Amino acid sequence: MLLSFSDALDGYLARRLKQVSDLGKFLDPIADKILVISVLIALVGFGKANSIAVIIMVAREFLVSGIRIRAAQGNKIIAAIPLAKLKTFTQIIAVLMLILNVPLANTILWLAVLLSLASGGAYLWLSRILKP
Repeated sequence: MLLSFSDALDGYLARRLKQVSDLGKFLDPIADKILVISVLIALVGFGKANSIAVIIMVAREFLVSGIRIRAAQGNKIIAAIPLAKLKTFTQIIAVLMLILNVPLANTILWLAVLLSLASGGAYLWLSRILKP
């Protein structure tokens, strides 16, 4: 969770100090994905997270990464959309709840799945608009 906090602080400082770059817009979401998904996979291994939920979220991450890479090939950078930021926040809350065995943790995990699907759909729609 400390890594999630430091990532949020880094993003805040980058915006506040006007140090936002296209490379940062591209790499920051990838770092978020690696952080959250690796912990979720470990939680599946420990029997604390639903494997189907995690598979759906991992598939969405591959899809969105592919969309971002395709856009970057056309010199377009797709920054994280607000719905995806809410998805990441919800995933982090779900991870924390699962680690701490908080009641309703799996409900929050499935909320993160719904947000993953919705934001993935938004990126698919956005990718159609960005076609040359």
